[in-house]
Amino acid sequence: MDIKTIITQSEGRRLEFKETMPKRSDLAKTVIAFANDAGGDIIIGIGDKPRAVIGLPEVELVSMEEQISDIIYSRCYPGILPEITFLSVADKHLIKVTVYRGSMPPYYIKEKGKLQGTYIRVGSSNRLADESIITELERRKRNVSFDSELVSDKLAEALKTDPFASIFNEKTGKELSKQTLKKLELTKENHGVIYPTNALVLFSDDELRNSLFHYAKVECARFKGISEY
Repeated sequence: MDIKTIITQSEGRRLEFKETMPKRSDLAKTVIAFANDAGGDIIIGIGDKPRAVIGLPEVELVSMEEQISDIIYSRCYPGILPEITFLSVADKHLIKVTVYRGSMPPYYIKEKGKLQGTYIRVGSSNRLADESIITELERRKRNVSFDSELVSDKLAEALKTDPFASIFNEKTGKELSKQTLKKLELTKENHGVIYPTNALVLFSDDELRNSLFHYAKVECARFKGISEY
């Protein structure tokens, strides 16, 4: 997408405009929020109200690029490597900072630490992440889904799963055996002991479900075919 098309868009999850060089803290927060989410572009030299190409002094472009690199290097952790490019629109100069989705989340402001310095993107704004979101970002780094996380509060064999086992048998014609539970990652072994995962607890009719996930609601959908419509 060319820059003329980009600047006609609204700010949002993956796009932010700045008329001038942003404050150090604002730039760091946006870079971190983009890295923790789906990535995004910061375009400097664009006025917001009304949307217009203001441009930046050509003689300051290199020093601004160095300043941006220094802010990101010194304030963001783990390290974030953006792509910084110079653009021109109608003889006016812009700087585009492209941040890619990070592979080592959560990213946070170094001096504030993980709990007070992790930001996420919500619409067109940066929001401080709470502990549950930080935990989810850490799961993403480990490539572990919430469903497959082990629950050590009760042994798998002690969990009340009869209603779920009956439905499973009715729909698949198979028994919900120990091997099936393991294959579906509904149970996991830890030090020789078999525990349920979050998914099995959610499927169960056990009091543990009410104590851990009293707010949860499980909904399923079946799609016909592979076409989008």
